[in-house]
Amino acid sequence: MNALPPPLLRKPLGRVEYEPTWHAMQAFTRARNDDTPDELWLVEHPPVFTLGLAGKPEHLLRETGIPLVKIDRGGQITYHGPGQAVVYLLIDLARREIKVRELVSLIEQAILDVLRGYGIAAELRDGAPGVYVGGAKIAALGLKIANGCSYHGLSLNCDMDLSPFSAINPCGYPGLESAQLKDFGVVDPLDVVHRKLADALDVRFAHHHAARRAAA
Repeated sequence: MNALPPPLLRKPLGRVEYEPTWHAMQAFTRARNDDTPDELWLVEHPPVFTLGLAGKPEHLLRETGIPLVKIDRGGQITYHGPGQAVVYLLIDLARREIKVRELVSLIEQAILDVLRGYGIAAELRDGAPGVYVGGAKIAALGLKIANGCSYHGLSLNCDMDLSPFSAINPCGYPGLESAQLKDFGVVDPLDVVHRKLADALDVRFAHHHAARRAAA
């Protein structure tokens, strides 16, 4: 396994409904074999709240008319909506020699790389996956591992209506504020942000592979 794994295959799917996309990720993961390429699904969703496996319904603070979908990733409740860049990572972790915690770190570092490229100083928090700017959460992540492969992924707020976040305790944290790229003068369209995230993930995965080879 000295050869560099191939870049992640990118699938720009546009704006798609959440629940069918989730089921498609499950089906892809069930059907994959040793030769199945790893993929990044680049999507945007209509308004939806998603509640993770350990999620507490009381973190939805009021009825908004936005659907709530109980799903199989880790974590609590979050919101997806138009103007948010979502990247799903369908990765064979064993083939790429990546542990789950390493995958979380690779995703977070890739988001930090993109924000740094925009001149935005962001940070991580111990015990609270995601990326924060000035105390406000700008990116979330959640994963499911099945048969050694991942699905679900990350979301980065770009240019969206943030008001639905006020109807929840984001990721289970009461009063947690949300931020977006628009707040910092970033006006890139969503496809450009998706491309930057995919590029950053490719770089981080390549660095991880190189480090594993050097340590072998």
